[in-house]
Amino acid sequence: MPSLIEIKKEIDSNPIDNLKKYVKLLSEHTNRNVILYYSGWLNVSPDNPVSINDNDMNGFMAMTHGLTFEKGLDLILHTPGGSVAATESIINYINQMFNGNIRAIIPQLAMSGGTMIACSCNEIIMGKQSSLGPIDPQILGVPAQAIIDEFITAKKEIKEDPSCIPLWQPIIGKYSPTLLDSCQHAIKWSEEILYKSLERNMFYNQDDAPIEKIMNTLASHQNTKAHNRHLSLKKCSDIGLNVSALENDNKLQDYVLSIHHCSMEVFERMNVYKIFCNQKSPLNYMYS
Repeated sequence: MPSLIEIKKEIDSNPIDNLKKYVKLLSEHTNRNVILYYSGWLNVSPDNPVSINDNDMNGFMAMTHGLTFEKGLDLILHTPGGSVAATESIINYINQMFNGNIRAIIPQLAMSGGTMIACSCNEIIMGKQSSLGPIDPQILGVPAQAIIDEFITAKKEIKEDPSCIPLWQPIIGKYSPTLLDSCQHAIKWSEEILYKSLERNMFYNQDDAPIEKIMNTLASHQNTKAHNRHLSLKKCSDIGLNVSALENDNKLQDYVLSIHHCSMEVFERMNVYKIFCNQKSPLNYMYS
């Protein structure tokens, strides 16, 4: 397996050809379709639209065009998450196109909405370095559940001791009147997407599926403590997700990590914030 340093030496001024080469080799090895959906959020300015958004659907549509859907899909994910609505649309679209025959491959990180997409697949393949993350929604950059909990705490303390009202006024005053309802709806929406994805895809027709255990971890801000919590292969397996180790197949591991290294080089060398790629079509990427 080429290391990142070796990949850097292999790549000339344009890393695109190397990336396409490894995507094609991976598809030939598995005899499955491959779609790469990579965000450069670790490499580029946060001002770029690196998160999941509705414009990504155009990339997925371009990447599915002309594929043999009966072969299934290996979806290689590297994303911080993003819009719940866009995430739900992508989940519905790819599962309809490939009739649910999808494996998610996580070379490094698929957080938040990326975790939701991964959980909508039949299987998740992770390496020792890979992580998923909690799916609890964020409002104004703050966990929705934390906002609700803050209101509950304020109400309790003010009821017990009205003299603390001046302390709570500037805290609660920064929130809009409808924020609590928005938080509650966002939490319920995210939970519904995750539950339905697990029920309809990963654990289809399984009566003893550990869906509640998975929900109690991935969807619970109280249990995960932080939205950027990294959940390893072992942790994902322990809570009941259908995960397997990337290291079980040496060739698969070689190609996947080579794809990852090449993608990192694309973000480093080019003004690109998002990459879409499959084994057949020309590379599709979004420029800064």
